[in-house]
This record gives sequence, C-alpha cells and structure tokens, in this order.
Amino acid sequence: MTNRLPGVARLLLPLLAMLALGLALAGSTASTPAATMAADQPAAPPPNAIVLFDGTSTAAWRQLGGAEPICWPIVEGALVVRGGRGDVRTIETFGDFRLHLEFWSPASPADAAEQGRGNSGVYLQQRYELQVLDSFGRALGGQDDAGAVYGVKDADVNAAGPAETWQRYDVTFRAARWSSGVKTAPARVSVLWNDVLVHDDVELPSSTAGGEAEGPEPGPILLQDHGDPVRYRHIWIEPLP
Repeated sequence: MTNRLPGVARLLLPLLAMLALGLALAGSTASTPAATMAADQPAAPPPNAIVLFDGTSTAAWRQLGGAEPICWPIVEGALVVRGGRGDVRTIETFGDFRLHLEFWSPASPADAAEQGRGNSGVYLQQRYELQVLDSFGRALGGQDDAGAVYGVKDADVNAAGPAETWQRYDVTFRAARWSSGVKTAPARVSVLWNDVLVHDDVELPSSTAGGEAEGPEPGPILLQDHGDPVRYRHIWIEPLP
C-alpha cells in the first residue's frame, strides 16, 4: 500500500492541475461581461462641461428655426431622430470647445444606397458638418462617409463599429478668427472617432454644405434630421478659453 500511493498521487496531479486551469478560465470568462459593461460606461464630463443631453431631458435643445421644444423622442435614454420633424439645435452658442457625443446608426438593407445607411450629422456652430453614417467595413471616399468633415476631408481611418452599436466622437474645435468683419484665420478641428484620431487639426476653409454662413459670432450645436432613426446620447460640451 505504501508503495502504490505515490503512483496514484502522480496520476492525480495532472488532473488536479487541469481542473484548476479550467476553474481559472471559467472565472475569467465570467468576468468578461462585467468588464464589457464597464467599458461601455461613459467617462464623467469635466467639471466645467455643460451637459447638453443626459438621457432624461431635452431642455437644452430647440427645433431649428423656432423656439419650440424639440419633437424627437427619448427612448431608453437616447435622443432619437424623428424623420420629417426637422433638425434640432442647442439653445446656447459656442466659440472654441471640446464636444463629446455618442451615436447609434440603425441597420440598413444590404442594397441600401450609401447615403441612406443611418444618415445624420453633427454641425459644429451650425456651420461645419461631421458626418454620421453606417460605414462599417466600407472603403471611405467622397468626403461624405462616417467621420468625414462633409465635403472637406474623409476620416484618416475607418474606425466605425457595426450598425446598432454605440460609437462616439470627441471633437476639439477652434472657431475661425475675425477682425473688423474680416476672417483672419480659418476654423480648425480635431476628431477622435471611437478613440482613434481621424482628423488632426484640420483646416475648415468655409462652412460645409447645408451649414450656416461663417461669421464672427458663436454658434449652436445642430443635430441633423436626414430621415433615419439615428440615436444620440451622453452629449456634453466644454467651452475653451
């Protein structure tokens, strides 16, 4: 008996090691959903940021061209474009700023036209459009895909996530400079798309298509109604000196 126990122990040791490894892997797998959920939580806005949409109130917004409260509904904490009801803009206007927002483009039929795939846009100062579109897995071109400064420049990298997943833009904007009614320096913009730098201090020579004419006065943030039920959430802006 005393001679057989060491042999049994030697047989059991590999089995015990495999069991321990399996338990460790199971523990790692079980923690993945929690880690994913944590990563999906937005960072808190900076202390001096202005929260434009917190998932509960549209008080910071008005319909474009009027003083009426907006017609876009809030669904599961997100502001949803209601096709045909028109663009919405912030009540406040801004000069230089950092802007954070998250967007969600709906899935589209495989044969949908490029510009019919979850189309919307974010207009900086109501003048310069940053395109919102479902461009996942597509080659960028034409200065009108997701991440493009519309009509000016495509994103340097296609950082798109799949349709119906939340994505984010982090924008640093420097307004055009003016002196006695004359523009002395163009507006400039840098954009992180899902934490990937896709525009680095890009010059904006003029307002983009559909934008208001340039001028020395600050302007609002505008969200475009292009007919598709795009969603927005976690919108805040940090004015810069």
